[in-house]
Amino acid sequence: MTKTNSLLQDFLHWEKACPEKDFLRQHFNGKLEVLSYGEAGDQIRRVAKAIVDKKLPGKSKIALMSNNCAHWIMCDLAIIMSGHISVPIYPSLNAGSIKLILDHSESKLLFVGKLENYEDKKSGFHNVPIIGIEKYGISSSETWESLVDQNERLENIKFKAPDDLITIIYTSGTTGNPKGVMHSVANFSNGVRNLFHDLKLSDHPRFFSYLPLAHIAERIGLENGAILKGGSITFPESLDTFAANLEETQPELFFAVPRIWAKFQEKILEGLPQKKLNIILNIPFLNSLFKKKLKTKLGLSNAKYIVSGAAPLSVGIMKWYKRLDIEILQLYGMTEDCAVSHGNLPERNKLGTVGKFTHGAHAKLSDTGEICVKNNCLLVGYYKDPEETAAVFDADGYLKTGDIGEYDHDGYLTITGRAKDQFKTDKGKYISPAPMELKLSKNSDIEQVCIVGMGIPQPIVLVIPSAQGKAKTQTELSESLLQSLLDINPTLEKHEKIEKAVIMKEDWSIENGLMTPTLKIKRSQVEKIHMPMYRSWFDAEERVLYE
Repeated sequence: MTKTNSLLQDFLHWEKACPEKDFLRQHFNGKLEVLSYGEAGDQIRRVAKAIVDKKLPGKSKIALMSNNCAHWIMCDLAIIMSGHISVPIYPSLNAGSIKLILDHSESKLLFVGKLENYEDKKSGFHNVPIIGIEKYGISSSETWESLVDQNERLENIKFKAPDDLITIIYTSGTTGNPKGVMHSVANFSNGVRNLFHDLKLSDHPRFFSYLPLAHIAERIGLENGAILKGGSITFPESLDTFAANLEETQPELFFAVPRIWAKFQEKILEGLPQKKLNIILNIPFLNSLFKKKLKTKLGLSNAKYIVSGAAPLSVGIMKWYKRLDIEILQLYGMTEDCAVSHGNLPERNKLGTVGKFTHGAHAKLSDTGEICVKNNCLLVGYYKDPEETAAVFDADGYLKTGDIGEYDHDGYLTITGRAKDQFKTDKGKYISPAPMELKLSKNSDIEQVCIVGMGIPQPIVLVIPSAQGKAKTQTELSESLLQSLLDINPTLEKHEKIEKAVIMKEDWSIENGLMTPTLKIKRSQVEKIHMPMYRSWFDAEERVLYE
């Protein structure tokens, strides 16, 4: 681990100490292209020199929009090296959302890299000058490649002060328009060091990056973590090559969101139904060989830490994986606290919780049960929004997360819901949907679930079936969901009991605006579309309905 105090200094340390070491490993057109620390550093320095020569106002905002790739990391470092502030934009956003962020951030330049549907997004780029990356078919008057070819290396690098901004991260907007979370140089340095104080990896580990780098978890844990440890980052070429690229990489740290774990499980059970899997797992010698082969096939044979975050993962799925010797650790954090808050570790992993305080973090519960966090990497504030900034901190300087939780006697935190997700039935009773949704998600016929019920006597559940569920007849799927209601309702308070299940005809996705880029359900949007139907669904005779 480096002994420097910024992301940029961490990179420069490894560029000098081991320029030949692998840094960025990019699968492209069926081949693996590798850039060492020295080779990547040469390109970064030349592009940084080109930016400096543009004489932009000091500490300008420069935006970056691309799917995960080697150039994402190089663009980010070039922006920082040139003394400016990077503004990452989720590549899945539509033109209107892109324009909103570019306008709000007052970005002076925009790097555009690996994108699908580039033509659909172009109108959102507004009047911001573009630097395209030719490798991914983005043509513009200036490109990454032309800047590398035409510029000298930047050698006289001026380092930012610890309190200077390094980035503005626009949140994915589950509850409305995204807010620009400002983080300083010190925040990023403290955040990654706090995280890797608990995650004990030796120098030069392998990482695999596929979740959006515009998100704080991938930014701190993968980009900053790899640079802190002198590691390599491998990028899959596409969804079609994801499994093969992951198997080839065998990273030492693997991070996923709940939907990914559900998809992995679904794929395994497609090839090996649960009954056959149970037989194999009950035969000692075969059991061991099978689990070893499966972990290798999944790309997890060398993974010292297998992590889930961004949303709660059901205990049922974690237990299922544990039988395969795949122990999933739930972590908890936010954009606003650099994702450094709570986490489980292999030596202390309590299923169903998000663990204990991570290194350098403290937390408390407010009078209403809201989780409040303090560490040395809390946001500087929300860009251009002093009122929201003031509102997010309590009188003692703790970040108010908006999540509701409880600690057990051993200090493990369980998240029981979002304060803003609570709704009131027409009986005047408040419902916290998250714990109920977790219970329902144990049913492998369910992929996505959303408990609703504002204005009706009892809650109902909206369901997106899994591939396994969709393969069943309507009668079989209805019986499966009805059985879940019969199993769960006795465990709920009277006002919580779920009256109906409604099977949706269309999946919730990023493309239709019902999921965030980090694969969390946009509850407010789902409610907005379906609320007019709540009463008729509630009044229907059937317990399980099709939309």
